[in-house]
Amino acid sequence: MDGGKRDAADERVEYGVRRARRVGRRLLRYAGREWRLFLVGFAFLFLATAGNVLGPALIRRFIDRHLVPGDFAPKPLLLLAAAYLLSLVFTAVFQFLQYVAFGKAAQRIVLRIRMDVYRRATGFAMAFYDRVPSGWLVSRVTNDTEALKELYATVIAAFVQNGVFLLGVTGALFILDPRSALWLVWVLPAAFGLMVAYRRLSDGVVRAVRKTLSALSGFLGEALAGMRVIQAYRQEGRFQARFEALTATAYGAQLRRIRLNALLVRPAVDVLYLLALVVLVDVFGLRSLTGAVSLGVLVAFIAYVDRMFEPVNEMMFSLTFLQGALVAGERVFGLLDHEEPFFKPERPAPGGIREGRIEFRDVSFAYDPAHPVLDGVTFTVEPGQTVALVGPTGAGKSTIAGLILRFYRPTAGEIRIDGRPLDDYDEAVLRRDVGYVLQEPFLFGGDVAFNIRLYDDVPEEAVAQAAAFVGLDRRLARLPEGLRTPVMERGAALSAGERQLVAFARVMLRNPKILILDEATASVDSETEALIEEALARMRRDRTTIIIAHRLSTIQKADRIFVLSRGRIVEAGTHETLMAKGGLYATMVRLQTEGEADFG
Repeated sequence: MDGGKRDAADERVEYGVRRARRVGRRLLRYAGREWRLFLVGFAFLFLATAGNVLGPALIRRFIDRHLVPGDFAPKPLLLLAAAYLLSLVFTAVFQFLQYVAFGKAAQRIVLRIRMDVYRRATGFAMAFYDRVPSGWLVSRVTNDTEALKELYATVIAAFVQNGVFLLGVTGALFILDPRSALWLVWVLPAAFGLMVAYRRLSDGVVRAVRKTLSALSGFLGEALAGMRVIQAYRQEGRFQARFEALTATAYGAQLRRIRLNALLVRPAVDVLYLLALVVLVDVFGLRSLTGAVSLGVLVAFIAYVDRMFEPVNEMMFSLTFLQGALVAGERVFGLLDHEEPFFKPERPAPGGIREGRIEFRDVSFAYDPAHPVLDGVTFTVEPGQTVALVGPTGAGKSTIAGLILRFYRPTAGEIRIDGRPLDDYDEAVLRRDVGYVLQEPFLFGGDVAFNIRLYDDVPEEAVAQAAAFVGLDRRLARLPEGLRTPVMERGAALSAGERQLVAFARVMLRNPKILILDEATASVDSETEALIEEALARMRRDRTTIIIAHRLSTIQKADRIFVLSRGRIVEAGTHETLMAKGGLYATMVRLQTEGEADFG
């Protein structure tokens, strides 16, 4: 049993090593794109290392040639002092240049990785965002990519510089006294063994730290976004308790990391250093019994041994960043490598939507195969018609909008626009020619004008015309800054009706041939209601319009009304014919009218 557990543990460790190597190779490939900067950085690194190695040799020369013989001639001493001072300045200058070169390379690489991650994170099919928390994605794009910066700015340079320095120090020791240097050769494999042990022991610990921080970030983002609900339902205490629990988990993971670092990063290296000093003293003590020992060589040996452990300490400390970078890299590459079905036509047909005729032919769809949302839906919307989709919650109304925009693809059946299969349209053309107003309009930080045009290169006059077309200018006229009125996050500075008018203007600026309106459920004052009705009447003119209706009183003039229930169209017709039929639609109208009467 114990042997089996050990084998399983060994397999996990081996798998972790292989995984780290794969991630490391990919991270180095990114570094290869900045090879010129790294080449410059390494050149400065070698020069700085040479200056660092030179110092103890100059001290040894001073002791053996001047201090011990009592030769204090001014000129040689001044030259020696100048050489030592120059070595310090030389080292400092080239270390500065080295850090600048590596830092610049690191920033460029992280920028490239972050852009790759952002493009990937925003390039999935909509189904991906339906199931993946936004905080998880934010953590990949920000926290994990930032953790990689230390790898390129610090870790690579630290390992190369300190590795070269260790070789230089070892070479200097053998040049000074080969016999004594042989007694210190064991230091290098011992230090390497410490690094390997730390690397293996820290893998799970660092992974737990990154996981808890990601969970904490996701929860915090969700809590801040839902603060109105939290306060409205007096959930502050419960959310705080949950946050404290996540924080405690993160604290525990960080504490395990601190304990591991406290054991291996410094104390273990200090023990090696003391052992090396003991060996050094014993060696020189024994040799002093059999012959003369150069004081300069002894002092130089002590200085080199002292300097030998500085890079070991730095490399051990850099391992903490390396491990974090490898875990972060694994998470980043996990997102970059994630395969999500996302349809793009290989050869999209030229041209956009000209008329706006929509056909659903026996279309079925399911987010989850076990629970179909649409089941054999068939209907046609002629160019210029206004069609309303009504039905209970979960009947599939918003899903139809998502299918037309190709956020999702049907699991069966076919959708055609202007007689062409929906899959033949280029995505950019489709999204340009189909305007979509969400039930809850999403506004970004910035001003009203930005939220209308977004990042499109559109003249200010066109933005103003779109605002005037939907009647938004009448509301903005009351505000001192007009189109430059700050919107704040999610449009908090505007009323529900104003947010809806901004969303209308955003759509009309692009002049789509098909308009999909997911009707807002929020109540607005009578003046804003009138503005919205006027805007909708103008927007529907000369374009195909699909209204996902929640207030049935607003769709009575629609050319056709499709009533959905359990993923099927169960009724279709005008308001008058459906009311006369006395079916589901008539029942919904009666219940909603009674509800409005009951609640004023």
